[in-house]
Amino acid sequence: MAKDASFDVVSEMNMEEVKNAIQMTLKELKNRFDFKGSTVDITLDKQQLTIVGDDDFKLDQIKDVLLGKLVKREVPIKNLHFSETEHALGSKSRQHAELISGIDKENAKKITTAIKNAKLKVKAQIQDDQIRVTGKNRDDLQAVIQLLRKLELPIELQFTNYR
Repeated sequence: MAKDASFDVVSEMNMEEVKNAIQMTLKELKNRFDFKGSTVDITLDKQQLTIVGDDDFKLDQIKDVLLGKLVKREVPIKNLHFSETEHALGSKSRQHAELISGIDKENAKKITTAIKNAKLKVKAQIQDDQIRVTGKNRDDLQAVIQLLRKLELPIELQFTNYR
């Protein structure tokens, strides 16, 4: 009897890569001519990122550089959820971003429903903040991966532990 094949659907952010991207962004902006004498601050506190700049324009430039560094380090930027810009003391602008790791229950239900509606011979089980997909045929598992890549979700999915 053939053993079932499986893989896990996860949504993770490598926090070390996020820290490295923040350091590289701060280093680059410190050396840029258009940021001489400007306020640039990016702090990471657990799952919250705070960006501070002189005004909205500078804040957008800081975010552009940071997002570029995150993309180079293969960190899913779709998992960054930015809040509205706040105007702090001294005409500074501040913006918070929540770093999303794991699949919440609402998105997990969407994923499992999409898999069931595909009528493939696979089983999807929600396990905490990830989903395990099992099936006898590896081609069905590949079809599920293709299906999930086309699915519109507010988070980016990764596929791990393919066995």
